[in-house]
Amino acid sequence: MPRTTSFSLGTRAADSRARTGVISTPHGDIATPAFIPVGTKATVKAVLPESVAQLGAQAVLANAYHLYLQPGHNLIDESGGLGRFMNWPGPTYTDSGGFQVMSLGAGFKKVLSESFSGNQRATTPSGRDDDVEAGKDRLAHVDDDGVDFRSFIDGSQHRFTPEVSMQIQHGLGADIMFAFDELTTLMNSRRYQEEALERTRLWAQRCLAEHARLTEERQHKPYQQLWGVIQGAQYEDLRRKAARDLGSMEVDGWSFDGFGIGGALEKENLGTIVGWVTDELPDERPRHLLGISEVDDLFVAIAAGADTFDCVSPSRVARNSAVYTRTGRVNLTGAKYRRQFSPIDDTCDCYTCQNYTAAYVHHLFRAKEMLSSTLCTIHNERFVVRLVDEIRESITNGTFAELREERTGQYYGEVR
Repeated sequence: MPRTTSFSLGTRAADSRARTGVISTPHGDIATPAFIPVGTKATVKAVLPESVAQLGAQAVLANAYHLYLQPGHNLIDESGGLGRFMNWPGPTYTDSGGFQVMSLGAGFKKVLSESFSGNQRATTPSGRDDDVEAGKDRLAHVDDDGVDFRSFIDGSQHRFTPEVSMQIQHGLGADIMFAFDELTTLMNSRRYQEEALERTRLWAQRCLAEHARLTEERQHKPYQQLWGVIQGAQYEDLRRKAARDLGSMEVDGWSFDGFGIGGALEKENLGTIVGWVTDELPDERPRHLLGISEVDDLFVAIAAGADTFDCVSPSRVARNSAVYTRTGRVNLTGAKYRRQFSPIDDTCDCYTCQNYTAAYVHHLFRAKEMLSSTLCTIHNERFVVRLVDEIRESITNGTFAELREERTGQYYGEVR
């Protein structure tokens, strides 16, 4: 079947798996490595799409779960797709909804590892891995066919299956979609990890089949890439098996266009786990690491062979007055910024730092003005986008190791 998308490899680093490349989509190219800002509900919170483009973002990622619940994927399809709906002209990603169904369903939100149940394994007296946060009711129930869940908005009952996830994401019209997978945590038992991995493998096959059906049915629409999601938690054999299974998977001639690396990862093992996966995946297809934006994590993941990344953290912490600077993260509500009549970071080229002082933004937070979130989100998103742009350039010119030493040394006070 004809496809209008591709991935072309560029330069490879001499001393790591780091590489550059270009992901081509109907709405433009993405030069990799690239950081993809998260616009959960078809908006990067507090920032105009035009501003997201101006700060250098090449694509945005929206959330299938949230857009399904509100305003509905059929409405967005009717509007012309996600990009047109939100006035974003560039490439778009959507996740499958699996993360939100599971994490919100267990009441843990974004906490997927050691904070689970007071550091206890996620089991109940029945032996099932279905524990929930204290004081919460479980909103999601998994079976081999899919997941039943209740909306966090109004409590209404819904069901996601691989086919439903594909139908939602095709309706949203993103250039890059992810297969529906079962999210596990580091607190789940080994036995449950194995069961969930097999469930995810079978769901991946169903996603490919439904993707093929919908692509043929919607030939008047631009082709949408479908990327498989690699799970397996902290287990090397499970991660490698998942990568081999999805990397070689083919259903009626259809295979995955790229891959997402998902699930909970212990920070200290991030590079090792990503390396296990990239060892097994086809070299000629792109890899997306879901949910990272910290300076050291970006260097580690890129060195291990990841190509693109997304994370809500830059915008989330910005709304709480935390901003990134070349020498570390700071909180602008601190008294020291009351009279800092200079930019947040005098090495930053973002709109905020070119036009406003830290003292002014400090005042906005103290006065509880909404503009504070806008200015800090622009700054934080630009900081991460620019850093990954610099990393991409360093791979091309052969200075990746030197840049890693310089940037992590400045940011943390030690090389990482």
